[in-house]
Amino acid sequence: MMLRFTRWYLGAECHSTMRPHDLSMSGGNSERSTHERLCAYLAASTMRAMTAILGLNAYHGDAAAALLIDGELVAAVEEERFTRIKHCAGFPAQAATWCLEEAGIGASELDHIAVSRDSRANAGHKLLWVIRHKANGRYLRTRLANAARVRDVRSTFAQALGVEPEALGAKLHHVEHHQAHVASAFFVSPFERAAVLSVDGFGDFTSMMLAQGEGSSFRVLDRVLFPHSLGMFYTALTQWLGFPKYGEEGKVMGLASYGDPCFLERMHELVHLDGDLFRLGLEYFAHEDGVDMTWDEQTPTIGRLFSDRLIETFGPPREPRSEITTQHENVAASLQAMLEEAYLHVVRMLWERTRTPNVCIAGGVALNAIANGRVLPETPFEELFIQPAAGDAGTAVGAAFWVWNQRLGKPRGFVMNHAYTGPEYSEAECASAIAGAGLESQRLDDDSLFAEIAERIARGEIVGWFQGRMEFGPRALGNRSILVDPRRAEMKDILNARVKHREPFRPFAPSILAEATAEWYEEDYPSPFMLLVYKTRPGKRERIPAVNHVDDTGRLQTVEKRVNPRYWRLINEFEKLTGVPLVLNTSFNESEPIVMTPQDAVETFTNTEMDVLVLGNHVVRRDAARDGSARAAASAGPPRR
Repeated sequence: MMLRFTRWYLGAECHSTMRPHDLSMSGGNSERSTHERLCAYLAASTMRAMTAILGLNAYHGDAAAALLIDGELVAAVEEERFTRIKHCAGFPAQAATWCLEEAGIGASELDHIAVSRDSRANAGHKLLWVIRHKANGRYLRTRLANAARVRDVRSTFAQALGVEPEALGAKLHHVEHHQAHVASAFFVSPFERAAVLSVDGFGDFTSMMLAQGEGSSFRVLDRVLFPHSLGMFYTALTQWLGFPKYGEEGKVMGLASYGDPCFLERMHELVHLDGDLFRLGLEYFAHEDGVDMTWDEQTPTIGRLFSDRLIETFGPPREPRSEITTQHENVAASLQAMLEEAYLHVVRMLWERTRTPNVCIAGGVALNAIANGRVLPETPFEELFIQPAAGDAGTAVGAAFWVWNQRLGKPRGFVMNHAYTGPEYSEAECASAIAGAGLESQRLDDDSLFAEIAERIARGEIVGWFQGRMEFGPRALGNRSILVDPRRAEMKDILNARVKHREPFRPFAPSILAEATAEWYEEDYPSPFMLLVYKTRPGKRERIPAVNHVDDTGRLQTVEKRVNPRYWRLINEFEKLTGVPLVLNTSFNESEPIVMTPQDAVETFTNTEMDVLVLGNHVVRRDAARDGSARAAASAGPPRR
């Protein structure tokens, strides 16, 4: 499936009008394989030098790698998909290796390596903080050790590839964390000129950056420095609410809809909206004096971020997995309301400073789809682009584009209109994974496949849907998805009991045909990456109870035929049967990262109670899975005593 790039493109006599954009972004389920697209691109290129840039998010949550070839995103993937460890930190060795293998280039053919961390950024502010706060020795040693590993990326990468560091002739760039976020949003957007906002917990001593992009560069307008952070504000209260694990803020966003924001006035003591930006009421937080964090090759951990003052205000923190009370629901609602108020305050101030109709957003807080859904209706901005991997994984893409556009000054020519940049697998590999598990399958042609699977979804069956290239970012967008009928209210409980085992207050999302959005929801601006929440229209709510949250909203994915033709066709077939142009879509996983390989999908299928598994055009039904499991158990012999 892979093609080895040479240092010089072939086909000098061919003058096709094909753009490199058609190589990597021609659709997540294009009829052509990656190999064929690469061949077509090479054949259509005149003889010229190739520039290869590898972007890395390393020693931070959601470690990831991304590869650019002449300014086109050829591959991007998170390390967690290989290690099967959620939000895996450390060095993205397997992700980086796969990116090179996918493009068929060797380490020596890389021109640039860009890491989305720069320990020198904001150095003066860091030094002042250390002097003023006399940070404890263990905290300082941990931070210095992490910074040293980031600086030594070259030798770590060489070791991962099994080559000597001298074999890596690529120039190494350290890109400030939030500049990488800004680059990840603006440089891959469709806008020639835009305001840009990056907002998360912290990275390189910064929690927020405001910028203005034009052409192939951007300029930083302002930034919010440690210890003030909307991301830390949200995470601290998430911890208090009994969700201490890394990345659990999304749960609180779902819980918030059940409560009343009756504590919003108190929340204003935690977040003060001053001038253009904001500041925290630091007496409610513990991170100013240093909090233990780990960024090793596991799920990151973060120590307690809230202070005793917050406990005095809201009461004792909830124990994980204990009862959720009305108090917890109301604090969650007030937290979400405060976040939205601060978020929109900053967005409006950004418009005042740029007066451009377009805005691009990235950073972990940009995964808050409720806040995002209010940007266009409630601010002067007219167009919006949010990086699909808005969290730290996306900084791998941003760091690479920062080098290509900001540092090298190359013109922009790439738009990230979908997130299907991960591994894909052949029909033979899918069939082999099924056979290797002792399962029986049937291969259907496309006409039969889409009709049958749509009919099974309409019958109330749970379908594991595995197609094409894997998504980059936290959302399953129709290539690594579990699909069910949104018309059945009971499907939420069935999904949780048989597959997902999630908290019952968490909503499930709809994937809707893009052209039908206005008929079913009160907003219809495209939401291809499931990062916008819209109100469901009153006449439609009772028809789709499984994806209509308690506050009558849905976190949409709008599906365009040109972007993902196979997923669009399946939803279209479902509409023909039911009159409903959407399905419930949740990520293909069970308490672990989204499945990457056919083997991952088969294992998740056999370990849960899904009814149907579809790998490409191969269909496995639950009865076949039971028969296969019985045969596998029999062949393994009696259990050991």
